Amino acid sequence: MKWQWKLGNFAGIDVFVHATFLLIVGWYGLSGWLESRTIGAVIESVAFILLLFGIVVLHEYGHALTARRFGIQTRDITLYPIGGVARLERMPDNPWQELWVALAGPLVNVVLAAGLYAWLVFSHALVPLNLLSVNSGELIERLMLVNVTLALFNLIPAFPMDGGRVLRALLALRFNYVRATRAAAIIGQGLAFVFGLIGLFTNPMLVFIAFFVWAGAAQEANLVQMKSALDGILVTQAMESDFKTLNASDPLWRMAQLILAGSQRDFPVLENGRLVGLVSRGDFLQAINALGDQAPIAAIMRRDLPAVDSSDLIEIAVQRLQSTEAPSLPVVHAGSLVGIITQENIREFLQIRSALQRRPSPASRLSHSL
Repeated sequence: MKWQWKLGNFAGIDVFVHATFLLIVGWYGLSGWLESRTIGAVIESVAFILLLFGIVVLHEYGHALTARRFGIQTRDITLYPIGGVARLERMPDNPWQELWVALAGPLVNVVLAAGLYAWLVFSHALVPLNLLSVNSGELIERLMLVNVTLALFNLIPAFPMDGGRVLRALLALRFNYVRATRAAAIIGQGLAFVFGLIGLFTNPMLVFIAFFVWAGAAQEANLVQMKSALDGILVTQAMESDFKTLNASDPLWRMAQLILAGSQRDFPVLENGRLVGLVSRGDFLQAINALGDQAPIAAIMRRDLPAVDSSDLIEIAVQRLQSTEAPSLPVVHAGSLVGIITQENIREFLQIRSALQRRPSPASRLSHSL
């Protein structure tokens, strides 16, 4: 993954940190220096922000481990300056399961806050809140307040916060999933408008949060709408069946010829007539610059890509394209290569299908196949 570093694998889940995370670490370190002009203050500020994001990781593991109990795996967890993101393979279809997965993260913060509060009371270390600041004050109490803040912020009923998913899950108990998502998105965007309006006159950070919420609500609504549109459609209906292949021993210049001769961008790779991998246009362009046009296709092809069966629902292809971050996947039938499925194929299929459905005249032969 570009601009990301792997911190480790915990409970079978890879944890990454994005390069931009260093910006917030540097900002807190600078704030500590400006407040006290001592190295100790800088170290304390950096330690605090690292502990804060450690709490964020625990929050995301709350989501991930709860999802695992429902048979849903987590691809990875990534830390960004604005927080963490746990990429689940899919969201639960059952509203009650989605409710528990969404609530698990904030519940982790509630449990941590309660534990830290109990410790402060037991040790008689509680101090008035006005004595605390971002860079000074009792560390345990500051971390307690962080957990309270994270729980409350994430329960705002707007995507992409956990509260938006909680709201969608509750609405889905009564309405269908698409309608519930649309209603939750509208409510979230309404809150975003209020945040933005208040932020214009008070705190510019609210304007940033408003933009974040508005975009997240729109994206979630679009994703669910697309999922609904793909319901019941087979891979074979949207795959590219007129395609070229490469042999593992072919030089890169052979792929250059095929790219220039047509519109195909990604090519399945065969070895003795057997599918062994796939090479994308992006990987090809990088390789031909670094290795030259005589290097074999086998040197750059991806061997770890899962194939999709032609009888699979297209939703499965979408999930695998997202999980592998590949531009395309090979399609097989009875072990033989029969096509390629790409995100572009799927978008074009939906556009054609939508256009045919809006057409008032009797359905054509093409519309029956779609």
